Amino acid sequence: MRASVPVLLLVILICRESYEAKAVSKVGKVAMLPPRGWNSYDSFSWVIDENAFLYNAEILSKRLLPYGYEYAVVDYLWYRKNVNGSSANAYGYDTIDPWGRVYPDPDRWPSSKDGNGFKEVAQIVHKMGLKFGIHVMTGISVQAVNANTPILDVDNGGAYRKDGQTWRARDIGLKNMTCKWMDKGFMSVDTSLAAGRAFLRSLYRQYAQWGVDFVKLDCVFGSDLDAKQILTVSELLQELDRPVVLSLSPGERVTPSMTDGISNHVNMYRITSDDWDKWEDVVAHFDVSRDFAAANKIGAEGLNGKSWPDLDMLPLGWLTDPSVQQGPHRKSNLTLDEQKTQMTLWSMAKSPLMFGGDLRHLDDSTFNLITNPTLLEIDHYSSNNKEFPYVFSTKIRKNRLRTLAQRFMSLDHENNGENNMLSTSNCKDEKANRWLVSSFNRDLDQICWQFDANSTDVKSYCLYKRKSLQTLAEGIKCKQETVETFQLLTSPAANTCLGISVNRKLSASEMRSVSLHPCKRNANARWGLIHNGTLVNLISRLCAIIVPKKANMDAGGIRSWIATGRRGEIYLAFFNLYNEKTKISTKVEDFAKILKGNFSSNCSYDGREIWTGKQFYMVNDTLSMMVEKHGSALFVLTCHK
Repeated sequence: MRASVPVLLLVILICRESYEAKAVSKVGKVAMLPPRGWNSYDSFSWVIDENAFLYNAEILSKRLLPYGYEYAVVDYLWYRKNVNGSSANAYGYDTIDPWGRVYPDPDRWPSSKDGNGFKEVAQIVHKMGLKFGIHVMTGISVQAVNANTPILDVDNGGAYRKDGQTWRARDIGLKNMTCKWMDKGFMSVDTSLAAGRAFLRSLYRQYAQWGVDFVKLDCVFGSDLDAKQILTVSELLQELDRPVVLSLSPGERVTPSMTDGISNHVNMYRITSDDWDKWEDVVAHFDVSRDFAAANKIGAEGLNGKSWPDLDMLPLGWLTDPSVQQGPHRKSNLTLDEQKTQMTLWSMAKSPLMFGGDLRHLDDSTFNLITNPTLLEIDHYSSNNKEFPYVFSTKIRKNRLRTLAQRFMSLDHENNGENNMLSTSNCKDEKANRWLVSSFNRDLDQICWQFDANSTDVKSYCLYKRKSLQTLAEGIKCKQETVETFQLLTSPAANTCLGISVNRKLSASEMRSVSLHPCKRNANARWGLIHNGTLVNLISRLCAIIVPKKANMDAGGIRSWIATGRRGEIYLAFFNLYNEKTKISTKVEDFAKILKGNFSSNCSYDGREIWTGKQFYMVNDTLSMMVEKHGSALFVLTCHK
């Protein structure tokens, strides 16, 4: 008998075993440099059709392929009918084959008829000199599970049989692991079953037969983490006779430790939620990109090549809006300075560069930005990429120095509960395990957050545990611990419980917050306290954390990145996140502190700033520049002995 939903969840959370893919690759290396290409999502949402896609691919081939943009990727829901009543999380509008596999909607993709799938589209894309990619969802469609379709055995061409039975979709679908933002669409499959692996094998063999070179796998990472499925897919891709790049999406609240044991089995993995053309989304990428660089994740070992932390697509040019049923209709909301800041950070962090705008309306300003030779050189060939903390600014308004460390206060020093809010994160977040429980009265326990991880002193943010709502099945233990589920109250007398609404995709600057729900057994309000101090919501599989109410403080501050070039040059980027023009400076002596052996103290460094074209020289060993609001400066410094 299959374990109950909470039991299965907690066993996965507490007792996940390490897994190593055993398949031997049959193909050559891929993604040895950060991939570049075009993705349809930012401009077409999910409603792109064959003509519009091939038109964009043709422009990609003619204008951007010479600059390394080689992947043409169809984003999500290419199998969903674009009719009245359909939407991003609608049920019953997907085109599935007799084996429960989605295939292109023939009304939007006419060449897919007669079982062709994406074969003809991929052939046309390949003739253009490009590579073809598709977005796919986790596991299996809810529609296929409800229809209980049989599973294809690709080795014999018939239904999959094992242990005297014909296996079907309901046997492998994990209804407790539906995609959070598309719960009516897809759920994970049980990869511990041979039938579950057989279904996934039938999917990826089909993609290979279509001619797919790039797979963007969604709802298996970040808050939807399904490590077993990721590793199974990675293993299946190694069975193929063609190289396929594996990209993971989304990456809601990802930390470097979450990628341990995963990043070396993929080629790209998103480290934030969706990035849209909002300044707050751009700012949200600075901390996370810094952390992944410091953890040496940039260009680490990957699937048949290398892996790259992915800062998401570039929402520049002609766009649409998130999840709408409408194609491109507006310009990017980012100012030109903000666009330069985004492109500079993406390049300094060596992120994959996937352009999102409609190429049929590619203007000269956008084209010049995404093909800037210095940025592309940095993105592919620079090394030692990391945040450079040795910068200081002179704010015009207050006319005094502020260091980066002074500007961005640590959460650990925000000890006033009134200044913080309850939010959620992936349970592998380094800050998730700070909850302590103590007895409060006969009916309630108190669960409090430790603001200082190094202290057992409980600070002012506490919740109340209503005891014994439901205990997990008798005898289910992991690491000698029986886990109980309960409801959480904001106060001892509260009549509503804390829960999480999860049926919407978030942008990079948003947080999935906790809200009040009726205290019913079927509400998203069941929680469990794990032995390591994590407080997990049993429906969403997210853990509670405390964050400042202003997640980005005031979205202000200064940042800087540094890298070295393949000819010995130094790349130095200043970023002004303040809402006003600011002078940013650094001293040349600080280069040595961070570049170490890649810096020569016998040099006189000078160079140019690429956005203004100005030549710059060190004055009293200090490099300074006025940087526009939300703008950036990028220096290419060379040594003169």
